Amino acid sequence: MSAFSVFLAVVRRDLLVALRRKSEVLTSLFFFVIVVSLFPLGIGPEMDLLRKIAPGVLWVAALLATMLSLNRLFANDHADGSLEQMALAPVPLGLLVGGKIFAHWLVSGLPLVLIAPVLGIQFDLGSRALGVLMLSLLLGTPLLSLIGAIGAALTLGVRGGGVLVSLLTLPLYVPALIFGAGAVEADISGMGAAGHLSLLGGLLALAVFFAPWATTGALKIALE
Repeated sequence: MSAFSVFLAVVRRDLLVALRRKSEVLTSLFFFVIVVSLFPLGIGPEMDLLRKIAPGVLWVAALLATMLSLNRLFANDHADGSLEQMALAPVPLGLLVGGKIFAHWLVSGLPLVLIAPVLGIQFDLGSRALGVLMLSLLLGTPLLSLIGAIGAALTLGVRGGGVLVSLLTLPLYVPALIFGAGAVEADISGMGAAGHLSLLGGLLALAVFFAPWATTGALKIALE
């Protein structure tokens, strides 16, 4: 099989597993919707204030929703022995890890990107700001999955791994949060979002190159 076929096979497998555990998948999405929707209800119809806090609220909620699903990225495969079989397979483990990370983003990140503009209407964001929000999340959520995979691999099999993942990944998420929310804020203020989006895209490019191999190294240590 070609490398691309192996990649697609891993993605398909993880998507099928996710469909059998719909409650776990929907938990992150419902968390995102509920957290974002509570702010307009709590603050009231102060449109200027809602527009001001919207980028930060939406991005922080997306970050936390992504973190909810990180603990199960490798844990289930580790528990049933599938991860050991992947490590022994005659294909690079980094390729298999990349497929799992991509599947994780399709299940946990892409739904947030698609529903964010609908939630942004609650904050009285204009159509242009909603477009920038969606683009920033489209660049940022894969970055969150890639960075989170490293933390999930480092804490694999450790008691209290969910808490440790949060402690490891939160500091690394700060640049994505700053540039992602900053892109929407810059667009609202009229300064333009191109600079923030470019920096966010650069971080994503670096993560795509380095994160799968860093995750692979952490998994090999955990499996020894």
